[in-house]
Amino acid sequence: MKLSIISLTTALAAFVLPPDPARAALDAPVITRATSGQGKQMIYVTAGPSGLPYGFTVRWADEGFIARGHQWADQTFPGEGRASFTGSPTLNTFYNAYLGFRLGPNQTVAVEVGDLLQETGVEGTVDELRAGMHYFFVAYANDADGNAGGALSATIDAYTSANIDCNRTPGYWKNHKEAWPVDGLTLGGVTYTKAQLCDILDTSVRGNGLVSLAHQLIAAKLNVARGNTSVPSSVLDSCDGVVQGLVVPPLGEGYLAPAATSGFTQVLDDFNNGIIWADNCSPVRTESKTWGGVKALFR
Repeated sequence: MKLSIISLTTALAAFVLPPDPARAALDAPVITRATSGQGKQMIYVTAGPSGLPYGFTVRWADEGFIARGHQWADQTFPGEGRASFTGSPTLNTFYNAYLGFRLGPNQTVAVEVGDLLQETGVEGTVDELRAGMHYFFVAYANDADGNAGGALSATIDAYTSANIDCNRTPGYWKNHKEAWPVDGLTLGGVTYTKAQLCDILDTSVRGNGLVSLAHQLIAAKLNVARGNTSVPSSVLDSCDGVVQGLVVPPLGEGYLAPAATSGFTQVLDDFNNGIIWADNCSPVRTESKTWGGVKALFR
């Protein structure tokens, strides 16, 4: 018996595929600003009831965003950065409190926009932010294909802190070799020439906590040599004690697990960004933090 077109259409209409959860719209995350540095902005990303099963994307823009009527276009425009967070961080784990960017319902993770060059699990714009600038930030949930899986979050804004003459980031020292106050440094128990230190700064972390700590330790010691007298010597001594006699890649094959260095790396990163221990530099809002309190976070 042949089915009529009408009866066939009716039969197909009765057969409805269940919705694909991977294609269902995901709730927009909530983002809030936290600590600002010279070259970075810390942001908390909190998943909605649907979670962020495929990670999330953060977009940011400079003051040109105001001229565009505070509107986010579908395409990336000049002055905008965009980074997709889908894997697991090994650089900014905040004392191992955050170990993945794929979140369950209402879970929160902290990210540092502007400090993503050596981060793992991230793709997109990894450059440092500019000091003393007004930035705007927004985020959305990724879908299974890495595209926008839902609506944008509310936009937030923040100001990076102004440059401090004797607190500069690893990115600054990497790109301003003429400003180095010394021609060599000792990391742990190994002494390196300026050329060797530059090679270390050019080396990708690739999940090696020794390299990420060395980057920040180089910058910190250059900042001290530049004239910062606020950082306790015990901070640098403790970091040197972690490095010990390991030779940092690419000059050697030294390795430390990121979990063993992330706390020390974070402290030095905050110092190099002028967030802590910037008292003897130009006036800037600083966060009160003692080395005893910092050490307690490592336990």
